[in-house]
Amino acid sequence: MPWIFPIVLAAHVILALSLVLPSILLPFALRARRPTRESGNGLVQALLWAQSNGTAVIGAGLAVTGGGLALALGPAVLRQGWLVLALGIYVATLGIALFVQRPNLRALTGIRAASDDTRWRSCARRQRYVSYLMAGLVGTIGYLMSSKPVLW
Repeated sequence: MPWIFPIVLAAHVILALSLVLPSILLPFALRARRPTRESGNGLVQALLWAQSNGTAVIGAGLAVTGGGLALALGPAVLRQGWLVLALGIYVATLGIALFVQRPNLRALTGIRAASDDTRWRSCARRQRYVSYLMAGLVGTIGYLMSSKPVLW
């Protein structure tokens, strides 16, 4: 069934990006205005929903497709240094998204308008820097996937 490999690979890449994109994009959506969880900003609401509710389903799909890819490739995965490095970078990106970005974004959207505006701006700026870091890591993964350099 070699025809199924590209389908599983495409699904895996889409799911992987879907898992980290809300954490990367949300600080930039918050930049335009100061929306909260209760505001009517549709983009912010969609990103918050995806980050809160979609992660379990997307993560399960990612695990299933990743397992399928690992079974299809077999031990050859460990001989491709670029792939091992890309997987390590992806795990680091997920760690940043889950343990740094996500909790701070929830706190940021929970700060009320009556609260200190300079504090909100400072927190929002910090979160955008984290997003730049995560986007750079995702870009590095894309570079490794497209160039497939020989690392070992």
